[in-house]
Amino acid sequence: MYLSSLRELALGSRLKALSDHFYQAVDEVYRACGAGIESRWFPVLRFLRDVGPTTVTDVALAIGQTHSAVSQLADRLVDAGMVVRQRDPQDGRRSVLALTDAGERALGALGPVWLAIRRGMAESMGPRGLALLDAIDGCEQALASRPLVAAILDQRAALTREAVQVVPFEPALSEHFRRLNQQWLERYFRVEDVDRALFADPEGMVLAQGGAIFFALYAGEVVGTCALIHEGEGIYELSKMGVDENYRGLGAGRALLDAAIADYRARGGTELFLESNSKLTKALGMYQRAGFVLQPALRPGSHYERADVYMVYQG
Repeated sequence: MYLSSLRELALGSRLKALSDHFYQAVDEVYRACGAGIESRWFPVLRFLRDVGPTTVTDVALAIGQTHSAVSQLADRLVDAGMVVRQRDPQDGRRSVLALTDAGERALGALGPVWLAIRRGMAESMGPRGLALLDAIDGCEQALASRPLVAAILDQRAALTREAVQVVPFEPALSEHFRRLNQQWLERYFRVEDVDRALFADPEGMVLAQGGAIFFALYAGEVVGTCALIHEGEGIYELSKMGVDENYRGLGAGRALLDAAIADYRARGGTELFLESNSKLTKALGMYQRAGFVLQPALRPGSHYERADVYMVYQG
């Protein structure tokens, strides 16, 4: 599933989908069994039966929903004849929710249905169901002790103090070389055979031939990469410049470009060129500011079908 690949970023969406699935399944079971309630009514009805007449505020706190949501649900339950609003005998200035006789009868007949729901979920989900319940318990306890918004904003504040770092190739980072470049290639063009060959063996096709690969790190996350490919006789190609589209604006592209140019100079290179495409206007602007000059014609024997721009570094 797509959302699973987004991990924490899509947690709310995934839980919402699971919640809707469970609601729909249990509602279907209630209808099949002739029960007179809906799954979304259950927390309020069960709490009122177990605790007795209670204010909307106390119900909301107990079941973890907003006051507004519980108040709206209470209106539906009143219309359905399951709940009544009445004056609090201990404080006549406020009202409480209480089960009606119809509500009591409806819940009193649901024991076998709830038992079937428990056992059916255990059969359907197996140990994962128990693990999910334990995980939810743990999440609720953790969020109660450390509010989520505060934790996220603290992390955001810490990240504003981070700077992009450029590091050389390591085998453990090889997959990011493919990932980051495949991201922009598939977005704007297509992955060509020459790209696939390079992704399959970056050490053999770049490093072993006298070239280099660099990675941009931001707070430990790999957010960009580029390669300096040795063509022979001091000639180098700046290639495979890719920055994660979610981390634009941090200066990762320019940091990678500067690192590649510095490495080219340290190697005593005599020519540095790149091939690109006119669609990539922002990248072309960055190359020009760094000292690359647009050439009037394509490079003879161009490596790429997509290339319609040829630039040479003049410092």
